[in-house]
Amino acid sequence: MDLAHLQALLAAIDEGSFDAAAVALHVTPSAVSQRIKALETNAGSVLVRRSKPTAVTEAGRPYLRLARQVDALVAEAQNVATTDVTLAISADALASWVLPALASLPPGITVDVRREDQDHSADLLRDGTVMAAITTDSAPVQGCTSERLGVMRYRPMASTAFADRWLPEGGTVAELAVAPVVVFDRKDDLQHAYLRRRSSRRLDPPRHYIPGSIEFAQAVRSGMGWAMLPDQQSSGWRDEMVEFDSERHTDVTLYWQQWSLRTPALEAVAGAVREAASVALT
Repeated sequence: MDLAHLQALLAAIDEGSFDAAAVALHVTPSAVSQRIKALETNAGSVLVRRSKPTAVTEAGRPYLRLARQVDALVAEAQNVATTDVTLAISADALASWVLPALASLPPGITVDVRREDQDHSADLLRDGTVMAAITTDSAPVQGCTSERLGVMRYRPMASTAFADRWLPEGGTVAELAVAPVVVFDRKDDLQHAYLRRRSSRRLDPPRHYIPGSIEFAQAVRSGMGWAMLPDQQSSGWRDEMVEFDSERHTDVTLYWQQWSLRTPALEAVAGAVREAASVALT
């Protein structure tokens, strides 16, 4: 395969359009289009969906992964001053303990973080979007290694004022059926899983969707609703919040999955994440 064709594929997916890929590669959009068409002809399949933003097709996933691996090896061989490492990390982990680890990386390593729920982050490894991911999936993705990082414990939390108003009896099923709940996004199942554990019938309380980890915790703290919060976030607010059900916390075991193909930059990121996890997780 032609290296320029793989570079065009990678740029088109990462930048989101052929025009943006052309800027990144210092070529014309027509050149990007021709290179991707040549790669697709060679593959015998459509590899890129011409959507906004562009997206890799199922057939294109192995090529995208190959393109990212080749790009990393070329950067290492050429001793490029700055090496980019793509990662999939959940918003909770990023906001509570991962970001300080990434801030400790040496100069010359940049990160491209794709925020993704830990139950779905392994999918980004499979399709070649990222080089490593923090995930709940212990089984290694093909071509990757997997190691246990530790456990994030989530507890059902509410502000004191919210609990007094909506959960005066400590969060009975009847109360939870009507008490507003804060949910991160449509992929977030922590709150719904808790409700399923509490009742065999479907509970359908009002929902606030707050798609930002810090803002999510702040919404609970300010009394918009209850939610499952990780200890790493809620520990500093225990004087303002209550754990209304101490018997039903949720433990989420996290794993670090990364390419088996190792580069110095990827190993540096992995080391920083491991060290941070050893302190932050149980």
